[in-house]
Amino acid sequence: MSAPDAAPRIRIVAAVIRDGAGRSLLVRKRGAEVFQQPGGKRDPGDADDLATLARELREELGCELLPGSARFLCRASAPAANERGHVVEAEVYEVQVRGEIRAQAEIAELRWIDPAAPGGLPIARLSREHILPLLR
Repeated sequence: MSAPDAAPRIRIVAAVIRDGAGRSLLVRKRGAEVFQQPGGKRDPGDADDLATLARELREELGCELLPGSARFLCRASAPAANERGHVVEAEVYEVQVRGEIRAQAEIAELRWIDPAAPGGLPIARLSREHILPLLR
């Protein structure tokens, strides 16, 4: 079910990062109850989606986006998890990273999940309904 057309839009770029076992990384921001894909909003200085993603991954997870590794997965939208009454619209890329992944900046917690069996973890609708099904 999609959100109302009149709802304010939040445009983001989101990453799918997988480990050797095929699990996908989800993050929970401070003050949020649900987990979601890493990524975020474009800053004025970001040249394109991948520049945004590289910056967000560096700031939030302390890792580096591997050049040439990004593969566009989808464009999706859903009610925003952390901003009531808004709709999040995401450009989603599967990427590879290097360096230790750790929660920093506004990220409170990391979880590696099996996309086919995420268990009872509270997951944002964008991830749960649009992104994780593509990874199964």
